[in-house]
This record gives sequence, C-alpha cells and structure tokens, in this order.
Amino acid sequence: MSYDRYVAICLPLNYSVIMSGRFCILLLAFSWVAGFLMSLVFTLQVAQLPFCGDNEIDNFVCEFTNLLKLACAHPLANQIVLFAMTGSVALATFLVIITSYVHIIRVILKIPSTEGRRKVFSTCSAHLVVLAMFYGTGAATNLKPSSISLGHEKPAALFYTVFAPMLNPIIYSLRNEEVKKAARKVMHRRQSVL
Repeated sequence: MSYDRYVAICLPLNYSVIMSGRFCILLLAFSWVAGFLMSLVFTLQVAQLPFCGDNEIDNFVCEFTNLLKLACAHPLANQIVLFAMTGSVALATFLVIITSYVHIIRVILKIPSTEGRRKVFSTCSAHLVVLAMFYGTGAATNLKPSSISLGHEKPAALFYTVFAPMLNPIIYSLRNEEVKKAARKVMHRRQSVL
C-alpha cells in the first residue's frame, strides 16, 4: 500500500504503467508465498519440539511464541529463528514503508497550496493509522523474548488479530465523502437527542 501511494503521489503519470495488473498480481503472489514459507518453517519447528505437562495456551490465538512456552525443552534455537525471521520481514517492510513515505513527504512539501498538501496527505493518513495500529501491537507482542511477560500480550493479540482488521474498512472509508456525511448526520442526531 505504501508503494502504491508512493507511485500515485510521486510518479502519477507513470502510475498505470508501474502498478499494472501483472505487477499487482506479482506483489500479491510474493506476499502469499512469503507468508506460506514463514508459516511452514514455524510449523516444522513446532513439530520437532517435545511437549509435556500443561497443554493449554494462555492466549486468544495459537501463535508460535505461545507454543514455545509449552515446550519441555528450552526452545532457544526456535526463538532465534522466530526473532530472525519476523525481525527481517518487519525490518524489510518497515524500510519500504519509510522510504516510500520519505519520498511522499518530500513531494508534499513541494506542493505550493495548503489545500493541495492536505489532499495529498489525506490519501496517506488512513494507511498510516492502520500501519501504526498493526505494527505497534504486533511488534510489542512478537519482537521480544518469550521469557519476558509484560502482561499486555492478550489484549495486544486480540487487537492486532481482531480489532485492527475490523477497523480497516472503517478507517479507509472515512475518506469517502458520503460516509463522512452519514457519520456527521448520526453524530448530529445523537447530540440533539442528548
């Protein structure tokens, strides 16, 4: 999405050539294959762990880090692989996002009119909110040693697996003028009732 915004804002005349249907399918296929391969590696690692005793996961989701806590053996090698893989994927996507938005901000600052800047920034603001919600909670729960418990793992896991995806359509639709008008109408009715 950040690359799409970069191309739309920084290279608008080349948008249809760069973001062709074929390129979008390649991006989608790459995402699916990368996700599948990461899941396969984690599944193979969990399959090799010895489990004994308590078999209840103390969380809402059955994630790799939660399964590591149930292992009888010390899963240091698995933790290293988990940290390396999630860290490298998070770092790579973060660098693409930051690079895209640095270029976008550079272009926004060159726009002479305030209204033009506001319009361009509004096309990116929804994406930035969604990124902050997803990456913030995901990083807080996954990019720490599993032996450290901060006490916020359950709410954070619930937020980034349920609430963030559920809020995506709402956040992105707030840019739509008809949705804004309907929201204002509902808020106005609510205020007049109170």
